[in-house]
Amino acid sequence: MKKKIVLLALTGILAAGSAYGSAFRIPEQSINSTALAGAYIANANGPDASYFNPANMSWAEDRYQLEADLTYINLPTIDYTDNRGGFFDGSSQTENFFLPQLHVVSKNYSDFRFGFSLVYPFGLSKRWDEPVPSMTAKEFRLEVIEANPTLSYKISDKISVGGGVRLLKAEGKVKSSSPLSPISQDLDGETAELGYNLALSYLPNKQWKIGATFRSRVDLNFEGDAKLVDLISPFTSDDDAEVTVVTPAVLSIGTSYTFDKTTVELTWDRTFWSRYTHLNFDYDGIVSPSPLDLFDSRINKDWDDADAYRIGITHKCNDKLTTMIGFGIDQTPIPEKTLHFELPDSKAKFYSLGFRYQKTENLEIGAAYLYDDKESRKVTNSSGVLGIDGKFEDAAAHLLTLGFVYKY
Repeated sequence: MKKKIVLLALTGILAAGSAYGSAFRIPEQSINSTALAGAYIANANGPDASYFNPANMSWAEDRYQLEADLTYINLPTIDYTDNRGGFFDGSSQTENFFLPQLHVVSKNYSDFRFGFSLVYPFGLSKRWDEPVPSMTAKEFRLEVIEANPTLSYKISDKISVGGGVRLLKAEGKVKSSSPLSPISQDLDGETAELGYNLALSYLPNKQWKIGATFRSRVDLNFEGDAKLVDLISPFTSDDDAEVTVVTPAVLSIGTSYTFDKTTVELTWDRTFWSRYTHLNFDYDGIVSPSPLDLFDSRINKDWDDADAYRIGITHKCNDKLTTMIGFGIDQTPIPEKTLHFELPDSKAKFYSLGFRYQKTENLEIGAAYLYDDKESRKVTNSSGVLGIDGKFEDAAAHLLTLGFVYKY
């Protein structure tokens, strides 16, 4: 069965923009990570340690552990107001998504522990109906699901290492059409690629933990069929095409300290978006000169590396109830000169809270909420067909995660 090209100018998870961390990255993949605003590297201590810091599996209780979660993501409307007049204005559609996650950690086997996670680490979805935005971004969607088997080894009572293999399967769709343009495109497709992750955990003492993780860059190489149509000329293309989209490497470093019943974690992460320099679309069926040459060309992105700073506080109220809160600041990797309607990203602050409740000796339930508040952003550039000269406002995301942990 032939793959179909995804002309995505961007990238990763059924949902997107969402909790996006930097651009279309989604760091929150469990109850704890959502409740702590992603400040969950050094003190990752449940089944989700298999994803957030597999080295920490060495410190887990010596039982099999399973966590199953469901995250609801709501992306409100983004409003765009153009300085050239109302004709250029637009509002994106509201987006709603449900994303399942699964995490498993094994018992101890001669200082080795095995884990497995199924998550959605990247994503984008944006739809615009107004004439100007829809010329290049009527619909952009990409979901990336990741299967991540992991392994940890306890070197000593203070040091553990871990790592794993990342299998990323991506599906996407791009559609551009507008009454202002005779040229349209409608593309969808899928691909699967491999990567890896590494982890380190160090315990200076019983209260203090230090952790570091690295997730590799993975290039999503989409190839297959693409159809482009010019309604007022004889030029059409229905042939093979290909494009590569980058999902970047991520380095995360965290430290946590426990004061009696309260644990505070500080986390810094860097997403290496600077490798996302351009998109180079190659359509075999386009014969130059043609109006469709617009699509068969290099599109500069020139993104920057982006840092995020997070703090999370966990408080054990009693033997059954644990509460959590978090806060973070996230930079955007997208420079003004290449920002467009498919991902009008900006700097963000995010606020979170959540709880876990021990129902029985083996069963724990929990819930978490995160609000991602994007800054308004003024943009003037020549990207797309007509360029941008205006302001994006009201971008945000709401995440609600529900789940349970079972140990046996």
